Amino acid sequence: MQITPDMVKQLREKTNAGIMDCKAALQESKGDMQKAVDHLRQKGLVVAQKRAGRTIAEGQIQSYIHAGGKIGVLVEVNCETDFSAKSAPFGEFVKNLAMHIAASSPLAIRREDLKPEAVERERQIYRAQALDSGKPEKIVEKIIEGKLNKFYAEVCLLEQAYVRDTDITIEDLLNQLRMQTGENVQIRRFVRFQLGEELEG
Repeated sequence: MQITPDMVKQLREKTNAGIMDCKAALQESKGDMQKAVDHLRQKGLVVAQKRAGRTIAEGQIQSYIHAGGKIGVLVEVNCETDFSAKSAPFGEFVKNLAMHIAASSPLAIRREDLKPEAVERERQIYRAQALDSGKPEKIVEKIIEGKLNKFYAEVCLLEQAYVRDTDITIEDLLNQLRMQTGENVQIRRFVRFQLGEELEG
């Protein structure tokens, strides 16, 4: 299939990947845009894993205040070099991330960071729901796992759908930045304040 410059441009806008990477992904997927996006995301993950061991001592802390001062967020994102930390794409990512956290109220960055008792409580609720609805025991575990995955996608920052583009997750967005900077970039921590709410310890 003929890979046109327009197709490359469209894929580049979706993924922020390099022109040659976009062209190769489209050739690999025989022009299928979604498969090409998936291919680049997988490649981004592989590249990110290779970089995971590098020291990350630079970065930015950004704040975001929303809803007339009723919601506030502080977030820290780390990278390897001061050059990347001061770049426009990095600053835009951190700012957008703070805005996303204000809107989406994640409980943790990744599922491993959730309190085990909170996950167990959800598990027990899903089990009771499945058994009460008369589902056979042998499929109850599958139902629980499916509902837990949905729960993780709602409360874990990296698994949440990005509020500005719900076709991608925050992890996808992070991988795009890793591909752009060529560095190990990590979301280190965040705190979200909501007027009148207690912070969880």
